[in-house]
Amino acid sequence: MTFSDNDIDALDGILRRAAEEQIAPRFRRLEDNQVQEKKSALDLVTEADVAAEHVIEAALREAYPEAIVVGEEAAAKDPSIIGALHGADLAFVIDPIDGTFNFASDMPLFGVMLAVVVKGECVAGVIHYPVSGESLIGLRGAGSRLVDEHMVSRPARVAEPVPLSEMIGNISWSYMDEPRRSRVAGNMAKVAMTFHLRCSAWEYRVVATGKAHFIGGQQLLPWDHLAGVLIHQEAGGYSARLDGSLYLPGMTDGGLITAPDLDTWLLIRSEIIGD
Repeated sequence: MTFSDNDIDALDGILRRAAEEQIAPRFRRLEDNQVQEKKSALDLVTEADVAAEHVIEAALREAYPEAIVVGEEAAAKDPSIIGALHGADLAFVIDPIDGTFNFASDMPLFGVMLAVVVKGECVAGVIHYPVSGESLIGLRGAGSRLVDEHMVSRPARVAEPVPLSEMIGNISWSYMDEPRRSRVAGNMAKVAMTFHLRCSAWEYRVVATGKAHFIGGQQLLPWDHLAGVLIHQEAGGYSARLDGSLYLPGMTDGGLITAPDLDTWLLIRSEIIGD
């Protein structure tokens, strides 16, 4: 199956409708009983996550009845569904609210993420930003674009490479074991500026649009990374797991670095990860 710009725009429309109907009305209006912890106080799920995933999944199944749909909240109950991404003819991967901690904390840094996987390869990604009304869209072989609230598009492009001391970026040391964890935390002092947005949707936006040079971390969950990696690559960037291998659907470990080009990736791997 092939996807066109029109197909991807239709998927963007699904995310926009879910955000308008299920997410925006609940932003900064959540009651305590509408927020629950999953694994920790930093790993949350809200009524909006569940409702948005339900609406998006229903729309996808109506449009593509043969597809496998992997949603973050469904996978939290049954992690085995991630394995279906390897051999599926067509699959969609949903993060109904990426940055749930921010959303539940009344901070506007969150997004809705959707990846399209065809025969084990991610071929498209859409990230919608409900507060601004924008969407970041990538289609394999066709580039990436940022679409504003008026549906006007402009190309997305990664930053030009610069020396390490001039870079802006972040390697998250969460989920890293010692001694790597402490080493990475210390090595981040080598760059000009670092940040941690607690939201993959926004971190991929800043690197795919050239506002920062690199991001990365240890944990790989498909709803957090598939769409963003595809969009970043189509914006001219380079991504690979920490051992240099390609990141593919269904992978959940091995870490990741996303950079403007291979040389920058190698520099980050050497100077920040360091082992």
